[in-house]
Amino acid sequence: MSKLNAEALREAVQSILANAGGRKFTETIELQIALKNYDPNKERRFSGTIRLPLPPRKTFNVCVLADAKHIADCAEAGIPSMSVDDLKKLKKDKKLVKKLAKQYDAFLASATLIRKIPRLLGPGLNKAGKFPSPLGANADVSVVALNSAASVKFQLKSKKALCLGVAVGNVEMDEEDVVTNVTLAINFLASLLPKGWMQIKRLYVKSTMGPSHRIHGF
Repeated sequence: MSKLNAEALREAVQSILANAGGRKFTETIELQIALKNYDPNKERRFSGTIRLPLPPRKTFNVCVLADAKHIADCAEAGIPSMSVDDLKKLKKDKKLVKKLAKQYDAFLASATLIRKIPRLLGPGLNKAGKFPSPLGANADVSVVALNSAASVKFQLKSKKALCLGVAVGNVEMDEEDVVTNVTLAINFLASLLPKGWMQIKRLYVKSTMGPSHRIHGF
């Protein structure tokens, strides 16, 4: 059962949207989470991805690590892609892989290549929390890329951290759409935790350049 204060959430979203504007870019709205009574070293590590009704970010760059078929599909759809030969040129160089990870928001990989990624690139993409999602042979690259843009992943980046954040909207979205995205994301996170809401200490929402608004854990 959700323990989210719907009124507090709506007031926070209204404040964020009312004070947005005047920037040369579209601010992202982020959900920030602080956990409690959770020991990453002893309890089951959680990880999960949910597709939100609307993509949180106005711009979202996806790169496909592709086989020959998907290279052609990506070219037709105007989606960036890299072949096995392109990946080999990086020679597992940590700096180059890190640069690649920063260049894109997410990665997809042809199902035929997914198991080869660690051998080709090392652990860099995984450490950045951007290990590619598999792309089936008959999958529509454009559709999967859109799904990726609308998806958010919950996963702690280290065994010491008890805080995490995910994008849940942007300041050009309607209030109702932001509220819906946030609500779905929070309830999904609660379902991933071993003890659910009992392990959520505080929740905040904020725009890129704006102040944080607490919506849970008063």
